Amino acid sequence: MAKYILALDQGTTSSRAIIFDKKGNIVSKAQNEFEQIYPQAGWVEHDPLSILYSQFQAVSSCVMQGGINPCDIAGIGITNQRETTILWDRQTGKPVYNAIVWQCRRTAELCEELKAQGLEEYIKDKTGLLIDAYFSGTKIKWILDNVAGARDLAEQGRLLFGTVETWLIWNLTGGSVHVTDYSNASRTMLFDVDNLCWDKYLCEKLGIPMSILPEPVPSSKVYGRVAKGILGLEFLEGVPICGAIGDQPAALFGQGCFEPGQAKNTYGTGCFLLMNTGNKRVKSKNNLLTGVAWGIGNKVEYAIEGSAFNAGSVIKWLRDELHMIDTAKRCDELAESVPDSNGIYFVPAFTGLGAPYWDMYARGTLVGLTRGVNRAHIARSVLEAIAYQVTDLLEAMKSDSGIDFTELRVDGGASVSNIMMQIQADMIRCSVNRPKNVETTALGAAYLAGLAVGLWKDIDEIKNNREVARVFEAEMDIERRNALYADWKRAVECSMGWAK
Repeated sequence: MAKYILALDQGTTSSRAIIFDKKGNIVSKAQNEFEQIYPQAGWVEHDPLSILYSQFQAVSSCVMQGGINPCDIAGIGITNQRETTILWDRQTGKPVYNAIVWQCRRTAELCEELKAQGLEEYIKDKTGLLIDAYFSGTKIKWILDNVAGARDLAEQGRLLFGTVETWLIWNLTGGSVHVTDYSNASRTMLFDVDNLCWDKYLCEKLGIPMSILPEPVPSSKVYGRVAKGILGLEFLEGVPICGAIGDQPAALFGQGCFEPGQAKNTYGTGCFLLMNTGNKRVKSKNNLLTGVAWGIGNKVEYAIEGSAFNAGSVIKWLRDELHMIDTAKRCDELAESVPDSNGIYFVPAFTGLGAPYWDMYARGTLVGLTRGVNRAHIARSVLEAIAYQVTDLLEAMKSDSGIDFTELRVDGGASVSNIMMQIQADMIRCSVNRPKNVETTALGAAYLAGLAVGLWKDIDEIKNNREVARVFEAEMDIERRNALYADWKRAVECSMGWAK
């Protein structure tokens, strides 16, 4: 009897594959990084075929290195970087352009045009989103309008759109299944989150033929099976593909935040704070986003969300561009070597600011420099900046929901930093709860897939799997905390509108 779930975790900088057992333990995993493409300032792209091949390679390595019998794999769950946009020819299977990544700001001017047309309230009401270059809708329009032959293919019925999970499912099933789960559809700026369907009016306003759009489906369902002859994955033929969910709601699910009011933050390339609001969506007054967290059967759960575009990516910037550190751990070591950041504040608005500011034109800013500042202070200011951004999100979420949080569950690569988690607890004044298994994004996709094929009976069975590694409590004096946070707000003001 099959006893494992294979999770495909397709992220912004790498493709990973993880095999979980019934207890939610990792049995085997593999990871492959792929190229980041920056055609010009503010533009970010990926090669869709590199995404595909790196994911297939990760799967093959994960299964083979783990000595896993493919017959023991009950199903496949997929989680993915959201909003990243791919258009391809259904006949040839070839993309018509590179994937436009969620971070890309090339459609900022188009977003301003949509605002000028008075679409802000309609989009917010129907989709739960704000008008921003972050989301897929304007990226689709850009490709249709700027890539030779793309619109012609759409008119011929040959063009398909998908976010990354759609692209992977389509390829894994040999081009027979074109679907997107509700959580990913919710990030396109084209999806009616109350009625769970594409919004015809918005598609018309953006000039997007509805024929290119995938079928919206629940996050836990058998969509199809791995087709015969998938290069490098022949051993998986017939395995059901039965779970799909965007990376952030996947982490919410993987963290066991099944009750309204439970929240998690993922410290990945960006920071993503989500709170489960149950079967009701909260309409934000503080520029937060709402959408479907997941769908299981005929029921959907909603979440309210805030995001900071740059978090772990800033630590990579210190390493790869500034060469101030050689590893992420070194950033922690430097930060721990000084008692504070010596009065400096770093605002990592490399690609604008997300919630609650939503300033597409903000740019990275370092303020408060004096001659006494050294690289240890800069390293600490980077970790503090990540924690400050999460604090901004949590304060806005408290205001919208009326809930005074007592716990924040955390995950993601950067959550292993003890010093940053302590700074976080000091800033938000509540417990920061880190699980033993921080691979909660992949775990969430695995759980949803396992529910679809009966590996787990229900959510109650899943709840018992979560184990806590460490809880961080606030230690800083409240007056000191408030003073630091007030100065952070001043630094943010300095960064806003810089590129406009």
